[in-house]
Formats: sequence, C-alpha cells, structure tokens
Amino acid sequence: MAEAIENRVRECLRTITFPGMKRDIVSFGFVQRVGVSGGDVVVDLRVPTRDEGAARDIRRRIVDAVGSLDGVSNVQVSLEVATAPAPATARDPSLLPGVSHVVAVASGKGGVGKSTVATNLSAAMAAAGLRVGLLDADIYGPSIPLMFGIDRRPEIVGGKIQPFERHGVRVMSLGFLLDPDTPVIWRGPMVMKALGQLLGDVDWGDLDYLLLDLPPGTGDAALTLSQKLPLSGAVIVSTPQDVALIDARKGLAMFRKVEVPVLGMVENMSTFVCPHCGEVTDIFKRGGVERTADLLNCEVLGTIPLDAALVRGSDAGVPIVVSAPDGAHAGIFQDIVGAVERRLVELASARPTLTIV
Repeated sequence: MAEAIENRVRECLRTITFPGMKRDIVSFGFVQRVGVSGGDVVVDLRVPTRDEGAARDIRRRIVDAVGSLDGVSNVQVSLEVATAPAPATARDPSLLPGVSHVVAVASGKGGVGKSTVATNLSAAMAAAGLRVGLLDADIYGPSIPLMFGIDRRPEIVGGKIQPFERHGVRVMSLGFLLDPDTPVIWRGPMVMKALGQLLGDVDWGDLDYLLLDLPPGTGDAALTLSQKLPLSGAVIVSTPQDVALIDARKGLAMFRKVEVPVLGMVENMSTFVCPHCGEVTDIFKRGGVERTADLLNCEVLGTIPLDAALVRGSDAGVPIVVSAPDGAHAGIFQDIVGAVERRLVELASARPTLTIV
C-alpha cells in the first residue's frame, strides 16, 4: 500500500515544473526523498534559486497536488534552498528587471554560425513554451533581421521601442534601425551607447530567457556587456577546426575572467550528411570541440551537422526548428535547450544553501 502511494506521489511530482522552465522538479533532481507512512507523506526538496518566493511556491504546489491524492491525509515538505550570492562584476540593476536569465551566445571568431545557433536556440526555447527574447548585439554585422525575415522599423510606444515578435521570440537589432547597406563606422563609446539603448529603451517585458547574440571576439562590446549585465551564463559556438578553436578558447577565457559561468560549447558544422546517399563527411576535424572542452573542463551542449535546409531557412527568415519541427535539427536544438537549463540549475545548486522549514 505504501509503495503504491509513493509511486503515485512521484508521478504527481513530475507534473510540477520549475518556474520559468519546462522540466519538472523530479527530472531536475530537486526531490531528494519521498517517505510514506500510512496516509502521511514527507517530501524532502532541495531547490536552487535566488528567489525564495519561487521555492515557497513550489512547496505550496506540492502540498496542494499531493494532498489531493487518494490515500494521502497529510503532506509535509522539507525545503532547502540553494541561494546564489551577488556576482563580483558590476551590474546595472535598472536593466532588464523582468528577465529571469540573460545568456550570451558568443564565438571567438566570425563565420562559425553563431547567429544561426542563437536564432534556432531562441526559436527552440519558444517552442518549448518559454518566454524568450533575442538581442542582436553584433553591432557591426547584424544578421538577425534577415534570419527572422523582418525588414521594418519598430514602433515606439510610451517612449519604449517595441521588439518584434516572430516564431514566439521577441527580437531586437540595430539592423531594424539602419538602412541595410549603411556601414556602422563607430568607435567604442558609440557602440556601447547603442547597446545601452537596445537594452534599456526596449520594452522586453517579462522573459524567462534573453539571449544575446554577441559580436565575435573579445572586443569592447562583448567585454562591457559581460561586466554590465546580470549574465546567467555564456554559450560558446565554434566549428571543429583548430583555427576556430584557438579563438573560441580566448572567448571562453574572457568570460571566466569576468566571472561569467560558461554553460558549455556548441559544435556547429560538425559534419555534412549527403541528402542523396546519406554519406557523412567530416568537413573539418572530427571532435575538435569535444577535445577542447575536455581540455578546458567545459561541457559540450550539442553538435550540429551542416544541412542545406538550415542555410536556406536562415536566408528565408524561417529557422529550421520552425520549418521542420519534427526534424533532426529541431531535436538537437531542443536537447541544447535542456542542457542549458540543466547547467543553470547545476550552477545554482553548487552555491551556499539556506534552509527554509
């Protein structure tokens, strides 16, 4: 009898999700123990979050959900919250007050498909039910307008720039404000002023994630944003060949230098699969990102093969996760979304704890 009740309790707990994420508290590993004695149920919970209110909300939902099960007369939840200390880097508290997580998508050099990864990752998050925004912070080469098929100027309401919404993603780019053929010939202060406006003057609203498509390299824009914004972490994109990995290592080192957690690396253009015969070709060295990640004690979040449909989708303004939601690439990006969420939880759970009875 007790075993049957425990099984029902665990299934019930799988319906309770972590706030702002699509996975449940059991698959995240927050449930430490379930005990059953007669009609009494005890759940030991360890939740990594900076928001104690969210942790209490999870406890309340557990009590309500488990308490409604047949055979359960009393529910007790022991809650331990892993709290995160304030970062050492400076932050502007007035920026992005409604955004839960700011994640940078970066690369050491251009041409590795960073914007393609950022575009499809944001669309995959939206498809998973997350509230997500994408800021094209690549001032000198904004490509997000093309990849989302947007060629209009944004509206201004109440003094705030309104981001476009496409495929469930709120999108903003300097490319929306400039003529397509106008080169950006700005020095550092002008670049930072523009980025400040794209952050502070845009009505982002409440988001679970805001992805930043950073300019390649470790220049002023990437460094200043890393120091100024409350970054939850960074994703490093690279192709497998050595010439790209050399620069990717520098980008990874920059984030660690300014105490921004590196969530992991994404290997883009890992292989090419012939659409006619299915033969797999290693365009670059096989496993280059995996070897680099092992060397730098970093995780590989996913490997993305080169596909003509992926390229066509980027040019047409329809990410492949939208045009082929049941395809292999959509599955890869959904796995990367899950890996990003898991890494954020792991980082939070490694912090000091505060017990709430």
